[in-house]
Amino acid sequence: MNSIFLLIDAILDLYSWVIIITVVLSWLSSLNIINNSNQFVRMFHEASWRLTEPLLGRIRSFLPSFGGLDISPIIALLAIYFLRSLLREYWPLVL
Repeated sequence: MNSIFLLIDAILDLYSWVIIITVVLSWLSSLNIINNSNQFVRMFHEASWRLTEPLLGRIRSFLPSFGGLDISPIIALLAIYFLRSLLREYWPLVL
């Protein structure tokens, strides 16, 4: 049973890193620091966007408009950290 907890925790940790990478790539892309015409950069950015957009899009649908500010990654990261904290707190009670 402990291995299930470790797997869920690792998946949540990995997904939080994917969200952070997506945010950084979008910043670098909007500031023209990275070249979007490069196929490798475009492929990496699109893969990270496809992994995070289902969750972030759903969060954006519930949030009010803040103009150009997108706080959905912050909400998603807070939710992931909360879930990881809950798992660590209540997992020993399940065993």
